[in-house]
Amino acid sequence: MKLNFKKIGTGKPLIILHGLFGSADNWFSISKELKDNYTLYLVDQRNHGDSPHSEEWDYGVMVEDLRELMASEKLEKAFLMGHSMGGKTAMNFALAYPEKVEKLIVADIAPRYYAVHHQRILEGLNSLELDTLGSRKEADDQLAEYVPNLGERQFLLKSLGRGSDGFVWKINLPVITAKINEVGKALPEGESFQGPTLFLAGSNSSYIQQSDIEDIDAFFPQNEVEFIADAGHWLHAEQPDAVVEEIKRFLK
Repeated sequence: MKLNFKKIGTGKPLIILHGLFGSADNWFSISKELKDNYTLYLVDQRNHGDSPHSEEWDYGVMVEDLRELMASEKLEKAFLMGHSMGGKTAMNFALAYPEKVEKLIVADIAPRYYAVHHQRILEGLNSLELDTLGSRKEADDQLAEYVPNLGERQFLLKSLGRGSDGFVWKINLPVITAKINEVGKALPEGESFQGPTLFLAGSNSSYIQQSDIEDIDAFFPQNEVEFIADAGHWLHAEQPDAVVEEIKRFLK
């Protein structure tokens, strides 16, 4: 699949993959701090942003999407970074194509299995009647019944676009709803990536815990794990300066 992406900056290539319900735009602010040193590829993964929708949606096909993007851009090797779902895509890619990854950065996700925990969000998104929706304010008011946190709702509603006949989802909501179990799947056992790997964890997040270190060591023996102070799962939005500092330090 030919993915949509934004390309900015100069220098060695750095590919960044967003998380579930997100898009390339989630990393635009971070990219502005890196564009003088790296050529950044901010990617919309399939069924997200402006990339195509498909009934196929799992880490296997998302890995191949990334391989196709690198081939079309004639990138033999790149720095690779992913957040949450994007981090799982990046980890799977590094296992499948280690020769194409110079260094790997994984933001707030571990190699293990994660139980589905997005049911309430999906209920809220699916509850919106797009045919009768009059405004974004109306969408926000309706979604608040399911997602009380304003920041989280604002993030989710970034995927609500306008078409010729009214509001449309940029995300492939039916497929994501049906196949949400794919997001939490663990990495395949028995494989490892020997290249340098940085795990960034939010100190207030439960996604990476001390109990995950053994798993991380097994899959990524050359790893560093850095906890970003006063950050939750959305560490790049909550502590962007600290995240940029860690990226620059590790890739230098």
